Amino acid sequence: MPQLLLEIFSEEIPARMQQGAARDLERMTSERLKAAGLTWDALNVFAGPRRLTLVIDGLPVATPDRNEELKGPKTSAPAQALEGFLRKTGLTQDQLVERDGIWFAEISSQGRATTEVVAEAVDQIIRSFPWPKSMRWGTGTLRWVRPIKRIIALFDGAVISFEVDGVQSGDVTEGHRFLGSGKPFAVKDFADYRAKLEKDYVLLDVADRKLRILEAAKAVCAAKGLALVDDDGLLDEVAGLAEWPTPILGDMDPQFLSLPPEVVRLSMKVHQKYFAVREPGKDGLAPHFVVVANVEATDGGKALAAGNAKVLSARLSDAEFFWTEDQKVGFDAWNAKLKDVTFHAKLGTLAERVDRIAALAREIAPLVGADPAQAEQAARLSKADLASGMVSEFPELQGIMGGYYARLAGYPDAVADAVRDHYKPQGPGDSVPTAPVTIAVALAEKLDTLVGFFAIDEKPTGSKDPYALRRAALGVIRLVLENGVRAPLTGVLTEGLTKLWYQKWSKPVARLADLEVAQDEDDLSADEAAELAALKAADLVMNDPKGYSTEDGARVCSDLLSFFADRLTVLLRDQGQRHDLVAAVFALGDDDLVRIVRRVEALAAFLATDDGANLLAGYKRASNILKAEEKKGPLPEGMVQTGLAGQPTEEVALAHAAAAAASAVDAALEAENFAAAMTALAALRAPVDAFFTAVMVNSDVAEERENRLKLLGQVRGVMNRVADFGQIAG
Repeated sequence: MPQLLLEIFSEEIPARMQQGAARDLERMTSERLKAAGLTWDALNVFAGPRRLTLVIDGLPVATPDRNEELKGPKTSAPAQALEGFLRKTGLTQDQLVERDGIWFAEISSQGRATTEVVAEAVDQIIRSFPWPKSMRWGTGTLRWVRPIKRIIALFDGAVISFEVDGVQSGDVTEGHRFLGSGKPFAVKDFADYRAKLEKDYVLLDVADRKLRILEAAKAVCAAKGLALVDDDGLLDEVAGLAEWPTPILGDMDPQFLSLPPEVVRLSMKVHQKYFAVREPGKDGLAPHFVVVANVEATDGGKALAAGNAKVLSARLSDAEFFWTEDQKVGFDAWNAKLKDVTFHAKLGTLAERVDRIAALAREIAPLVGADPAQAEQAARLSKADLASGMVSEFPELQGIMGGYYARLAGYPDAVADAVRDHYKPQGPGDSVPTAPVTIAVALAEKLDTLVGFFAIDEKPTGSKDPYALRRAALGVIRLVLENGVRAPLTGVLTEGLTKLWYQKWSKPVARLADLEVAQDEDDLSADEAAELAALKAADLVMNDPKGYSTEDGARVCSDLLSFFADRLTVLLRDQGQRHDLVAAVFALGDDDLVRIVRRVEALAAFLATDDGANLLAGYKRASNILKAEEKKGPLPEGMVQTGLAGQPTEEVALAHAAAAAASAVDAALEAENFAAAMTALAALRAPVDAFFTAVMVNSDVAEERENRLKLLGQVRGVMNRVADFGQIAG
């Protein structure tokens, strides 16, 4: 079947936008072709520095004929409804069919040529393409990321003729800007297109460009006895900067290796897009770099390497200056500056945030085996480097530079490490700290963020999460689980709330009262008068004139616990656990994340067995009977009788099994032996099956019926001590 080839050739497309653009082109094209009724065998997209390319194999030459029946209003509906339906279908009333008192429209349409559909689709796609940033050029109105130069549109080897804002489609494209022939050339199909591009020094596929970069970069390093420092993020970026990437090894001034390696690597990566280099078997970096050029230099790249070395030296000289000057300033001066930096209008300054984190870290420290004084000290230093010159120049180094400066200032290693790593983990792929002081500060930092923004009702909504609260919650969960921290969330969250409300309400209100008394006694200084005026004008309770109450705290804690449950569900689902099991365990009201996960794992293993699956079915049967009876009135309460006249042995056996299971389950849960708790439940499987096989619950004898309902309630209660089985699917 025919092939469609589309290329949109333009000026340079920013590397960070290329892969998103490829996904958007695939999505938008697929949506429009599917809407027209077209199908295909394979669709591929490619993105590079100057072109977006799409190729579809197996497209039919025309869309299929369509026969549709649309349901309209009732024949008794108001005239306006019928008129609207006629406008929608483009028919007249005599063309409608009436069936069972309802109007139907039968619409038939012949298929259209695929070329017509593609021409319309490409025009719509280009005009509505969702670039993060776009521009206009010349006198046209079209917006694109950079000016469009050419469009290839070929179907089965023939040009699909159309024009988009003065750019006429055709079969001609261009090769490399510098290395190529400089002459546009025509193509016949995708294979011809790809081959001619490569001959003209353009690698179309980003995977090919990455492979060329890696292989050549490692080769130039190996030739000098060096090794490349891997950086997947940088590889992705430079693969979008060059159509014919050519790695070149350059030399840097060895004096700059006295800088922290993170500074050197960041200067190379962020500003220059260079790869760092190391000596095999040695720590630290080597005084070299790899730059990826978009040309093949006649001198082997010597001039390019020298020029890039000069630029890098200038960048590193700046970094060296900040490194030296920062060491003259120190933490006291930086922390003083934080008093003038607003963290959030409703949550105060960064200095106030540091006070909260320090107090919370001290409270958390004993829970994680950390020294409270060191945890508080590290927290008080944790944000200071935000005011340093180095972090002002390289924001990505926040925390990292604080760790270096703390070590140079003579603080204990545990404190310096906590300052360095307290932002961790910052994402799913980031490492989780294991040092106790670092854990305490990292938890305090993330919990203060969550408590603060939930307290002022700035929660994530839909896909919007401007304060990265989902990431913070996931960070807390990973810190707790991977370090086995036994800290009930409710208590920790309450501590965070207490410190926030004291700082933002109780303390200022108390100060306001003192100043008002001094004012009445005519004993106010000028500074105190200004402070009084500011406090009177301030929003002391974050837009809540009533102040903080126990109900406020309970609401915020409840919302946060639900938020943590959602994040834990996502994390465990990614690890293969069922979301309904997490909900079933969370429903018990437990807030110890370690215990919750262990219980979920044991529950999943139990339900994977025949005993677990069958007992779940028995639970649901018992629960349905009990729910039906609850609608009629309160369920009978009291002890289950086992000595009734004519009582079935199956009923007696289940009563004894339920009592034994209750004792065994309670003992197992007390010891947090969840596997044993599941084993105790498994013993109920056979008695429950036998009971439902041999016993009629809704007996005509009231005493029997009440006793059996009590027994089912007992079985349900025992199982619900382990998890809310009612929330489990199956």
